[in-house]
Amino acid sequence: MTAAEPFTYQGGRVDPGETQNLRYTVTETYLGDPVRMPVTIVNGDRPGPTVFLSAAAHGDELNGVEVVREVAHEWDHTGLKGTLVCLPVLNVPGFIAQQRYLPIYDRDLNRSFPGDPESTSAKRMAHSIFHNFIEPCDYGLDFHTSTRGRTNMLHVRADMADDAVARVANAFASNVIIDKEGPSGTLRGEATEAGTPAITIEMGEAHRFQREFIDPALGGVRSVLAEFSMLDTATVAWPGWRTVIAGSAEKTWIRADAGGLVDMHADRGELVHEGERIATIGNPFKTDDTEVRAPFTGLLVGVLENPVVYPGNPLCHLVKLDERTLRAIERNNY
Repeated sequence: MTAAEPFTYQGGRVDPGETQNLRYTVTETYLGDPVRMPVTIVNGDRPGPTVFLSAAAHGDELNGVEVVREVAHEWDHTGLKGTLVCLPVLNVPGFIAQQRYLPIYDRDLNRSFPGDPESTSAKRMAHSIFHNFIEPCDYGLDFHTSTRGRTNMLHVRADMADDAVARVANAFASNVIIDKEGPSGTLRGEATEAGTPAITIEMGEAHRFQREFIDPALGGVRSVLAEFSMLDTATVAWPGWRTVIAGSAEKTWIRADAGGLVDMHADRGELVHEGERIATIGNPFKTDDTEVRAPFTGLLVGVLENPVVYPGNPLCHLVKLDERTLRAIERNNY
């Protein structure tokens, strides 16, 4: 790109040096009223990449909503090179209902991309979002949280075999990158397939604004924009240590072998050693306890928040670490 260019979408355009807030119609209610998705487009007056920031593809996942809002409305965009496409709430019907999926037939919007204008309501909505605001971008960051009743440490999910995706993932400067392709129908998977390298950022739990995740995620966004020379005032960050968990690496959701009430002895992001007690499951009378111990030394990427379980319910997501990463974590007193 040799000169700043307008960003266009069906029904409008944003010229260089302009910021536009719009409510874009993506579907209709049962009564035929428009369902409008909030969008902020910040087009810098100097040439550069176009990057989308999206959140709440699952309507109850809120931490990313605040990240995107703050980038769009609280940052100083003076001197921005390129364009920011800020999509704080993708799944408007789910957001209004405060539930994960689209209330319409309980569809998962994040399994409906790139969409189809002649298919289900979810795919029609996904098509409108994807072709207007995702496909025109050069890179993308899609923010998520864990599902209800669980919580995740801040980490990135990315297909590290794709050099362009890996560049974005490394620039975000999280300690942990889980290396895997985006499943079919996901925003990051389909965006990458369409030529817009994208990553997923997982952070915290549903139904919450958690500053301990929002603030470092904002730092990650700034670092990505610095990587692509979009902000003169920012630099690419380094998190102190990093581990890339490949698809072949040992990782597991540790599941309950008994029903009852859970007392977690380790939290998300903590290092646990082989044989260490992670949790205890007890009955209502505290007369029969089942101890849960780490099968290997690793990092707790995700843990249970709801303390009641049936047999087979997940308790925590444990990933194995290589010796170099283990030593780096211990040096940083993580």
